[in-house]
Amino acid sequence: MNVKTIAEKLGGNRYPGRGILLGRDEGGAHAVLVYFIMGRSENSRNRVFVRTEDGIRTEAFDPSKLTDPSLIIYRPVRILGDTVIVSNGDQTDTIYEHLRSGGDFRSALMTRTFEPDAPIYTPRISGIIKPDGSYALSILKTMGGNPACCCRQFFEYDAPLPGAGHLIHTYREDGDPVPSYEGEPAAVSVPGSLDELAGAVWEALDKDNRVALFALRRNLKTGAMESRIINRFGDVTP
Repeated sequence: MNVKTIAEKLGGNRYPGRGILLGRDEGGAHAVLVYFIMGRSENSRNRVFVRTEDGIRTEAFDPSKLTDPSLIIYRPVRILGDTVIVSNGDQTDTIYEHLRSGGDFRSALMTRTFEPDAPIYTPRISGIIKPDGSYALSILKTMGGNPACCCRQFFEYDAPLPGAGHLIHTYREDGDPVPSYEGEPAAVSVPGSLDELAGAVWEALDKDNRVALFALRRNLKTGAMESRIINRFGDVTP
C-alpha cells in the first residue's frame, strides 16, 4: 500500500474541493475523521462550521452576502449512537434517516446522485465510521462528465491500520469546469494527536481557497469523542 503524508497528497493542489478523511490514530485506540470545505466564489467562502446537538452544520458567516444556500448550507456530520456519518451535502440526512429506519449506508446512497450544479456536476462524497471502527467511503459522480449516467462507488475498510486512513475529495484539481475525483480513496498517514491531524490537513490546503475544517476522534473502547473546528474567519474551537 502506497501511503502518502497529508502534505504529499494535498499540498500543491489548489482546489481539491471538499474532502473526507477516515482512519485510525497512531496508537490504534481511536477512529478519526476530518472533513474540510473549500471555496472559489464569495458565496462558497462565506461559510463557517458551527456545532449542533448531533454534529455540525454549515452557516453563512455574513448572512447579508448569502446568495444561494441550496448546495452550501447543510449538516456535514451527524452522530447516531456510536456511528458517525459525514458527507458534503444533504445526503448526510438521507444516510441518517435510513440508518434510523433499519437501512444502511449503501441503500441510502442508492437513492441519491451527484449535485445538480451543471456543468460541474459536483460528486457527492460520503463516509461512515461504524461502532467497531471499521469505515466506508462513497462517491456518486457522472460518467466522465455526462449526467446521463450516475456512477456510485463504494469502498469499505473492515480492519483499519493504526496511523493510516483514506482520503477522498470532490475534485481532482482546479479547472474550468473542475474535474471530478478519480480512482480509489488515497491511503494517507494519520499523525499523532487530534490537533496535529487537524493542523496537518489545514496547513496542506491552499490558503486562498480553504474555508473550514472539522476533526473528530472516537475512543473505540469507551465511545468518548472529542473534536475541533477551524474556520477561515478566525476561530478554532474545541
